[in-house]
Amino acid sequence: MSSTNSLSPTPSRGKAEGKRQKAKQTTPQDLRERTYAYARRVIRLFRALPKDEVAKTLGRQLLRSGTSVGANYREAARSRSKAEFISKLGDCLKEIDESDYWLGLIQDEGVLPAPKLNPNAQVRRQS
Repeated sequence: MSSTNSLSPTPSRGKAEGKRQKAKQTTPQDLRERTYAYARRVIRLFRALPKDEVAKTLGRQLLRSGTSVGANYREAARSRSKAEFISKLGDCLKEIDESDYWLGLIQDEGVLPAPKLNPNAQVRRQS
């Protein structure tokens, strides 16, 4: 699971500030659309996987976790309290992290040829 970011484990102060400003510009509608688009990319990746048992197993796991991100986000948007909202967003983060795990295994085990997986690498970077 290689990263395209700097080799430094912690971002410089300028980069961190830029990320905070960018995060402030994200709207609930934007996140709703992005999580939906994320699920669609996961579905397309699942369909492109080979039909062997390893690919099927990893693919099903990825499909389950990757498509639940948006569903959990929508549930968070309907929460009745701030605590419930935070909890549901935590569920979203757990599913994104799990999806990253399955994507890493698919990549590192060569389940999907790199040229087919590379366009989907954006799936991992957005999470």
